[in-house]
Amino acid sequence: MPESNRFAAITLFLVLSLIWGTSFILIKQGLKVFSPDEVGALRVATAFLFLLPVAVVRIKEIQRADYWKLFVSGMLAVFLPAFLFATAQTHISSSVAGILNTLSPIWTVIIGVLFFSQRFRGWALAGIVISFMGCIVLAMARHEGTFGGFNVWALLIMIACACYGLNLNFIKFKMIGINPMTLISVSLLFIAPLAYVYLFGFTDVVSKLSGTTDAWKAFGFIIILALMSTAVANLLFYKLLRISSPLFASSVTYAMPVVSVMWGVIDGEILLWEHFAGMALIIGGVLMANKK
Repeated sequence: MPESNRFAAITLFLVLSLIWGTSFILIKQGLKVFSPDEVGALRVATAFLFLLPVAVVRIKEIQRADYWKLFVSGMLAVFLPAFLFATAQTHISSSVAGILNTLSPIWTVIIGVLFFSQRFRGWALAGIVISFMGCIVLAMARHEGTFGGFNVWALLIMIACACYGLNLNFIKFKMIGINPMTLISVSLLFIAPLAYVYLFGFTDVVSKLSGTTDAWKAFGFIIILALMSTAVANLLFYKLLRISSPLFASSVTYAMPVVSVMWGVIDGEILLWEHFAGMALIIGGVLMANKK
């Protein structure tokens, strides 16, 4: 890698780790006023507005036969995780949510083997087992600062990570040749109507914004979440992929929990030694599962 690209890659790596690691504390701030479903729908709706000009131009590149694929990708990569993470964080701290998000590469391996004819490598099975042991530890370390009893809300984040893993395999094997920016923007174009119908038909977001204290402040956090974590971060990630290796780019996943834990501590969240043990198990398992 040329020296200039190396510096740019390291810079992008640090910026992406900060942006994606901050996502969970932003969700937490949005939940102070809005319900989890409102946070999820607002996140999708706002990200769509930001990328709408791109989608209008890029949709011309897409064959009609691929429209359903983009809809499915949008649901898996953006829509469903937005709701799942927001709902889970009503009972799980932002720092733990960030640690659990590290499971995404594990689900990518599992789904690739089960549904896309990929092969397990020697260390993959052991890495998967170790990572899920870490999840169990985290799910038993309660956000109130106690340990014991399985927190079922952690399962929602595991499902969200499974959505990410399924989407990555779906893109790799079923959407070959589609430009990443086209994929992101047009996928949002297809799923955004669902978010708007839900917002204006089944929630009281408008009345909250007009009459609830700190509603606009919470909405501001959601706007930052949508623009940075859903739109800008994806642009930076694909730039990172172009100037570095996939291995280096994917390592952002391992740095994100450091940022999410940092924000959690600043916000006064209680972390037990079990949280750090769970994080070590998950990251160690992910590294093992992806071992060459």
